[in-house]
This record gives sequence, structure tokens and C-alpha cells, in this order.
Amino acid sequence: MIKFFLLVNKQGQIRLSRYYEPMKIHKRTLLEADIIKNCLPRTKDQCSFVEYKDVKLVYRQYAALFVVIGIDDTENELAAYELIHNFVEVLDKYFSRVIMFNLDKVHIILDEMILNGRVVETNKSRILAPLLALDKMTES
Repeated sequence: MIKFFLLVNKQGQIRLSRYYEPMKIHKRTLLEADIIKNCLPRTKDQCSFVEYKDVKLVYRQYAALFVVIGIDDTENELAAYELIHNFVEVLDKYFSRVIMFNLDKVHIILDEMILNGRVVETNKSRILAPLLALDKMTES
């Protein structure tokens, strides 16, 4: 199961966070600070999988953006790594660049891909279909 999904910039600021298990705000901020300390200073030569307490951290860097997924022991690290890449490809397809100006649409994309900590869709056109429908409605 996916426990959380984070987007972090190089300065360590959280740009997006989605938790699939209930967690108090104080614990979230401590967890996010620890994740930033563990993932951001790593070099590109180091493995993209980090064991942290009861969670496996799977992360991937795209330019100035880090995407971090926290998974439990039952999940496959490589599948989570590919999920990150698929997510970034969907963002790139929708926004033309990974620069995000509209975070509510990023949340919609993430919700189309992951539901209650489980991956439900990986097809890019199916993920973007609700957003494109919304865009058509707002244009008319």
C-alpha cells in the first residue's frame, strides 16, 4: 500500500502532499522533515530506495523537483519507481512542462492514479480524460 505521495523542491519545500493513512499534522511535519533529510542530499549514484522506520521511501528527481512515495513492505519498489515516472509523464502531457501552476489539477491527476493507497489507473489518456472534460466545460 502507498502511505504517502510527496512533491518536494530542491530547497526542501513541500509542493504537494497526499497521505493515504490518517496522521496528525505534527507527525506529518516531522515525517516530511526526516524524508527531506534522507532523500535530498543523496547523489544520483545512490539507490533511489531508502528504508525509513516502517516505510520504504522511493524517490526520483526531475530537474528541481523530487517525487517521493512512501510504501509498505508489501509493495514493489520498482513498481513505485515506475509510478513516479508515469505521474511525471502525465503532468508533462497535460501542462506541456512539469512546471505546475494549478495544484488542484495536479491533485485530480493524482486522485485518478491512486485511490486509498492503491494504484487504480496508469493509462495516460484515461487519467487525463476527466481533466480534459472539465477544461471543455469551462471553455464553453
